[in-house]
Amino acid sequence: MLAPVLEKLLILQDRDAKRLGLEAQLKAVPRDIAAVEGKIAGEKAAIETARMELRELESHKKIIETEIGSAEGKLAKYRTQQSLVRKNEEFKALGHEIETTQGAIGEWEGKELEVMYKIDEAKKKFAAAEAVLKANIAGHEARIRTLQEREASLGAELKGAQAEVMTARSPLAEPELKLYDRIATKGLPACVPIRGGKCGGCHLKVSSEVESAARGKTSDGKLATCDQCGRLVYWES
Repeated sequence: MLAPVLEKLLILQDRDAKRLGLEAQLKAVPRDIAAVEGKIAGEKAAIETARMELRELESHKKIIETEIGSAEGKLAKYRTQQSLVRKNEEFKALGHEIETTQGAIGEWEGKELEVMYKIDEAKKKFAAAEAVLKANIAGHEARIRTLQEREASLGAELKGAQAEVMTARSPLAEPELKLYDRIATKGLPACVPIRGGKCGGCHLKVSSEVESAARGKTSDGKLATCDQCGRLVYWES
């Protein structure tokens, strides 16, 4: 049968383990939120990239329209000049300019059609991609809300766990608490059973003196500690 002090220490250890688990979960929530926010930023960047590609095509189309307008202005000017000249050489020269300008207009109009086709395709792709990305963002935002709710819930649970730890500490004497705290700062469990003559923490064989103390066969009544890892040990019947 366990000594009363060991029973109290095991209760404290259980409460501490619960507290530490909640603290670890609570600490992870901001990292999880930051990771989801990173995904949202990535989705928004993808939308903006697709939008910029569409804008570049539309900007290119405007440049082509400007070039066509400029060429048509030249063409009108050449035709007017041609109607006014009297010399055959000047008439032919202007005719050549007219043909060249008409060819340039044809090329620009061909490029304009290509760009217009690309714009139509880009608009379709952008609309489809934007719908998917916005749906992804909505999912990420819902995940953040869930994480924030979890954070609040864990915070409330942690307060309760901290209160339970304080309640579990109150029946223990100062020397016992100091010994437990010193061991627990290195990591739980601080109190472990002896099984098969081995420490339940480091799994190394304990000395006969430690085993006797854990069995309660010593006269001083001191708590037994593993002579390898320093954990509190007790005999598990």
